[in-house]
Amino acid sequence: MTDNPMSSTSRRQFLKATAAAGAALLVESSIARAAFVSSNETLRVGLVGCGGRGRGAAVQALKADPNAKLVALADAFADHIEKSIPLLKKSPVGDRVVVDPDHRFAGFDAYKQLIDSGVDVVLLATPPHFRPIHLKACVEAGKHVFAEKPVAVDAPGIRSVLATCEEAKKKGLSIVSGLMYRYSPQKQETMKRVHDGAIGEIVAIQTTYNCGPPWFRNKPRKPEWTEMEFQVRNWYPFTWLSGDHNVEQHVHSLDKAAWALQDQTPLKAWGTGGRQIRSEITLGNIFDHHCVTYEFENGVRVYSHCRRMAGCSNDISDYILGTKGICDVMKHRIEVGGKVRWRYEGPTPNMYEVEHQELFKSIRRGEPINNGLYMAQSTMWAILGRMVTYTGKTITWERAMKSKENLSPKRYAWDAEPPILPDENGQYPLAIPGITPFV
Repeated sequence: MTDNPMSSTSRRQFLKATAAAGAALLVESSIARAAFVSSNETLRVGLVGCGGRGRGAAVQALKADPNAKLVALADAFADHIEKSIPLLKKSPVGDRVVVDPDHRFAGFDAYKQLIDSGVDVVLLATPPHFRPIHLKACVEAGKHVFAEKPVAVDAPGIRSVLATCEEAKKKGLSIVSGLMYRYSPQKQETMKRVHDGAIGEIVAIQTTYNCGPPWFRNKPRKPEWTEMEFQVRNWYPFTWLSGDHNVEQHVHSLDKAAWALQDQTPLKAWGTGGRQIRSEITLGNIFDHHCVTYEFENGVRVYSHCRRMAGCSNDISDYILGTKGICDVMKHRIEVGGKVRWRYEGPTPNMYEVEHQELFKSIRRGEPINNGLYMAQSTMWAILGRMVTYTGKTITWERAMKSKENLSPKRYAWDAEPPILPDENGQYPLAIPGITPFV
């Protein structure tokens, strides 16, 4: 017999409960720190991805909050970082660019070093392939995030992003999306009128993103580059890195369609696409045109077109067709009976700056913003569109979301093989509708 009133079993239960309570307190304390920062406290910002979009996001972030400083840079390539420092220093917020040499990180794992360097907010602006990996690491480390669009290039990436954004909610972290039209007052007021019935019930949407050919840098290819380095430096024309034009840029147009439909997801999609022009053997494996129809359970259809070719008509437009009228989204106006019945005439702030203003205000106020659901779903619209153009099949949203196609390389290293390799003539194989399978 023992005089201890607590049995070994009950003691184990007590210790378990105590440990759980302690862990909960630590989590709550971490959430509280993440959720509120006083107005005069410095927010330390880190940028992952030092290309033009990344540098632009960094300047916009510092403009958004006078007590923010850019203190760390990360990129796959050291030369990108060194090129960025003087450019950022010359910007209107250059006095708050304070990136010491020991806070400049290069390589595939550079994002990990930046996250561990004492930053509070991370700007993610690398090629889209890396977004799910980087976002997950940021949230695990308790960082607020600006995530440039799109947020993935395949369905496994989308599933990862959705799970990460749910975790961010639990931790009280803000995640603001680079789908900047949602932060435009002009677009917000236009969509509000559509949702309030100004054009009646939505019947169809026509959305178009036709522009010039994709960029390609670093020509001629340097002999010391491996195939992996060549592709990562020239990421846009490679599907595994960019997702294709339908994902990398047309996602903006699809996001506006999704927004108009109050973020319903399509029932299925079908379409056509291909590479009509192969004048350069170095143009990777993306298509140069996609034409996709998205069908919804209520009979609504979204007609989506995008093209990247030289010498053709360019058009970036969105028309929402209703039972009473038409909304021209890009011109912020409502037409009924062929006459303009409403046109936005309010303030027109820079939406790229507004999204960062809202991010930093949310951190200061302890009122987290989480754009996770719509940024993932709109990206998945685009991925679904690529799936149907690459395969030539009609694919449901449900099947697409369950897709096992993973565009990741087997490992991330400069001597590793990327997911696609050129043939003996230097050409990269393209998807062939009707032959390329859905996975």
